[in-house]
Amino acid sequence: MKTNLSSQITLNRVSTKYYKPENAFERTVLTRFEKIPTDIYESVEEGARQIAKEIAFSIREKQKAGEFCVIALPGGNSPRYVYDELIRMHREEALSFRNVVAFSIYEYYPLAPGGTSSNMKLLQDLFFNHIDINPLNIFSPDGTITKDSIFEQCRLFEQKIEGFGGIDIMLLGIGRTGNIGFNEPGSQINSTTRLILLDNTSRNEAAKLFGGTENVPVSSITMGISTILGAKKIYLMAWGDDKAQMIKETVEGKVTDTIPASYLQSHNNVRVAIDLSAASNLTRIQRPWLVTSCEWDDKLIRSAIVWLCMLTKKPILKLTNKDYNENGLSELLALYGSAYNVNIKIFNDLQHTITGWPGGKPNADDTNRPERATPYPKRVIVFSPHPDDDVISMGGTVRRLVEQNHDVHIAYETSGNIAVGDEEVVRFMHFINGFNQIFDAKSDVVGNKYKEIRSFISNKKEGDFDNWDMLKLKGLIRRGEARIACAYAGIKSENVHFLDLPFYETGKIQKSPISEKDVEIVRALLREVKPHQIFVAGDLADPHGTHRVCTDSVLAAIDMEKEAGEEWLKDCRIWMYRGAWAEWEIEHIEMAVPISPEELRLKRNTILKHQSQMEGAPFMGNDERLFWQRSEDRNRGTAALYDSLGLASYEAIEAFVEYIPL
Repeated sequence: MKTNLSSQITLNRVSTKYYKPENAFERTVLTRFEKIPTDIYESVEEGARQIAKEIAFSIREKQKAGEFCVIALPGGNSPRYVYDELIRMHREEALSFRNVVAFSIYEYYPLAPGGTSSNMKLLQDLFFNHIDINPLNIFSPDGTITKDSIFEQCRLFEQKIEGFGGIDIMLLGIGRTGNIGFNEPGSQINSTTRLILLDNTSRNEAAKLFGGTENVPVSSITMGISTILGAKKIYLMAWGDDKAQMIKETVEGKVTDTIPASYLQSHNNVRVAIDLSAASNLTRIQRPWLVTSCEWDDKLIRSAIVWLCMLTKKPILKLTNKDYNENGLSELLALYGSAYNVNIKIFNDLQHTITGWPGGKPNADDTNRPERATPYPKRVIVFSPHPDDDVISMGGTVRRLVEQNHDVHIAYETSGNIAVGDEEVVRFMHFINGFNQIFDAKSDVVGNKYKEIRSFISNKKEGDFDNWDMLKLKGLIRRGEARIACAYAGIKSENVHFLDLPFYETGKIQKSPISEKDVEIVRALLREVKPHQIFVAGDLADPHGTHRVCTDSVLAAIDMEKEAGEEWLKDCRIWMYRGAWAEWEIEHIEMAVPISPEELRLKRNTILKHQSQMEGAPFMGNDERLFWQRSEDRNRGTAALYDSLGLASYEAIEAFVEYIPL
């Protein structure tokens, strides 16, 4: 079972020529904008395996010499795959960690003594508890000490590192603000281990560990930039498109204290390891014509022309030969003879992405349409990671599909229960208790449960997780909202499916890995409906990773159906949507569905049916806009881009990219 197919989505449009150069000369040409050696891998697993292999080699070499191997390790999501591979090597290849000395790069502060959440606890769960490292060789800042002791502890921590001869291997992730460790923007290159105030972005990233942003400590004790740069070898890892912009700034930008990771440019033995998604903004991936001769295909030509339009501030049909020649695109003139020939090709290409018939227009020539005219009507499944992603990302398209008489099913993959505030439960319990009293219900179950839940909430401490009763009620609240929203959009009640995938139902923000149970639940629905169209979340920048796991479960199920030779899949197209956390770049859009002002208002009303996710939603991310505001801004922004390129002017556009099963 392939459980990480989402990491290979980018492969559909990136030639290996740009990220796997055949020799040193080609690499030098491709990477001339890159100031740190950077390796791009096709998947997270491939990159993690390579890093783990090199770490294991260093550990074994030190063992042969009878020396300690001193490693500095972070928590967070980035190193998990490396830890998993090292654990596998320990179990299956006899890799011993008895000579390893491990330093935690940071710890949150202040922490309550005996608390259940900390970076050290995470490292133990992810790594230390599964290997044979000597516990006496594990060192971390202490997040429970008094403020008066911090300065001395930091001094002793630096002294301990020096006592072991310095750090041999520094393993780093990169934060959304470009921080390494918890060296926030503004950190100086000469900084050592110290207490630092966390900004809101870093606290949001840690929300998964502490059960909500409000529970995350305000500070951290972190190794400084100087401490990090003192390591003999540094690996910087980044996986996923949400890290793409920071990787570009770090690898290709100037050294600046606003992006602390850029200080790594001054180290003589550092390597960046990223997957294709995280590499998507690097020049050799995003704009390869600026560094090498290109393998031009339709997608790359469109990308180049859209870029040229943005650069020259001209619509497509006004680009000239001079524009092409002055901006590194003379190859296209040689291929097509003139700017006009390229312009008209790309203008028509983008024009053909626009359709008011997302399910295909019946009895029409579909040669230049994104979707087929037949069969009509189509059976459609929209997979929604949470019980609102469907309407946030493609609410206008869903309504259009229903109005055009397609058989639309909505499949909510998770309950979304952890994203409901306690006050919502109290509000509903008040109603239920009042209902019970008004209609003189005989049973004491409601009254007793009401008291029990009120007691639980009043005694709930910071960082405590909900019990199963609370989680069930919160899931019920979200189900009710989803049903109302679906009814408002015209979806038949029997076509609303709540899958409640097991990976999500841990009762904690931290979820389990995808399993065969998750995939089989999705597969059963696919076999029941046998859809002609599938819509799945391509918005993988969700800060808690749920979108990626949900998408992986759908793609894994589709892959298994393909392997089984199921006939229905041969007549099915798969479309990826975005909206809640990002939007498709215009050069990648393959279907653009225009939304009128009235349809946009209806879409907003549908989103607002999810009342628990308005201002009180616990996980809004770093974007202060409410979900309906983000959605409208992105849809209007896409329409404005089409307008600026000289195409039709619409109020808003929802955009989709086709997924081709590998």
